[in-house]
Amino acid sequence: MHPNALLELAAELIGAVNKLDAPADSTVSAFFRQHKNLGQRERASLAETVYALLRERLKFQNLAQSGSGPMFRRLAILAWRGSDTFLRAALSPAEKDWLVQVQSIAPHSLAPKLRHNMPDWLAEPLLARLGEEEFWKLATALNEPAPLDLRVNSLKLKREEAQAALQAAGIDATPTAYSPLGLRVQGKPALNKLELFTNGSIEVQDEGSQLLALLLAPKRGEMVVDFCAGAGGKTLALGAAMRNTGRLYAFDVSGHRLDALKPRLARSGLSNVYPAQIAHERDDRIKRLAGKIDRVLVDAPCSGLGTLRRNPDLKWRQSPQAVSELQDKQRAILASAARLVKPGGRLVYATCSLLDAENEVIANEFAAAHPDFEPLDACEALDKAQVERAAELTENGVLRLWPHRHATDGFFAVAWVRKG
Repeated sequence: MHPNALLELAAELIGAVNKLDAPADSTVSAFFRQHKNLGQRERASLAETVYALLRERLKFQNLAQSGSGPMFRRLAILAWRGSDTFLRAALSPAEKDWLVQVQSIAPHSLAPKLRHNMPDWLAEPLLARLGEEEFWKLATALNEPAPLDLRVNSLKLKREEAQAALQAAGIDATPTAYSPLGLRVQGKPALNKLELFTNGSIEVQDEGSQLLALLLAPKRGEMVVDFCAGAGGKTLALGAAMRNTGRLYAFDVSGHRLDALKPRLARSGLSNVYPAQIAHERDDRIKRLAGKIDRVLVDAPCSGLGTLRRNPDLKWRQSPQAVSELQDKQRAILASAARLVKPGGRLVYATCSLLDAENEVIANEFAAAHPDFEPLDACEALDKAQVERAAELTENGVLRLWPHRHATDGFFAVAWVRKG
């Protein structure tokens, strides 16, 4: 494709994504379906450009003001992540001069807001919690692409065997720093064509997400509930930990998300998983299981702000009002899920949010209202689950993962045991 034609497509895609009326990955996928003639390299250039823009949107919008021509084209030029030679072939002499001028601006000379690229409602509580030095480390980490993590299906093979198989396929993978089941892969290889993937031996799952399943630590033969199962990444990890025994319910209010679990479940070799769509957190199925479940995971609906490396549009699409509405859902879901836990059973509440409002605030409110649940020290629980250096992952007895500290997505998880 001619360089200028591809740059114009980048501008068109940026215009669509910039509306922020749908998840960026959905908009990008729909755009590619409309342009089936694009090659793999062209798609990669467009996608990476869009995500680069979303990560540093405030900076690029500010810098673009000094240029001329269509705004979305200016943004595409500034955020371009394809071949530099290809880009320059698409630019007019005036655009080339402007780009050189903009690129000469020292990053540290920009206003703080243009360097951290977060809305005030998000930046302010994170700065207050972390302090100046750590806040900037987090901001830098959130503006970098996330690595690709895999979870090895322990029902099918050992981690070192999966690592060797990937190596044989020309893919370098290293053991994750904390999860005993994880491998980290550099780049974006086409995993879905590997036999290792199609036979369910590996699944794509962030290391932080793997740690949530390890914190719940289900055992053989138990009754377990994944209360907000979604597409089932943690469900599959829990089922493998149970060695395909017992009974594992995967509940979710979205049938569409549960449908996405079915092909993954078929690959996994698990037969102990029972996906079920529920109408709401007070569904009759929940009532029938009250007091009968050994372990319950509540990976609650949340802002997703711990995944900004992968989903940078969330910081522009979320709002304080949305977070407040999510808190109401989190309270209701956690209280309902707690009814399932039998005496001596374990309850884990988790989010992929960075905000105290969705994490400690909800957990502390629940603990105050439910004295029959006593806290379980996350460090001790993770140690028992053979998690490496568990003390690095915990704060005040809870799991707290930060992208800049742990190179994972941001996660929070707290565990309780119901008194007998």
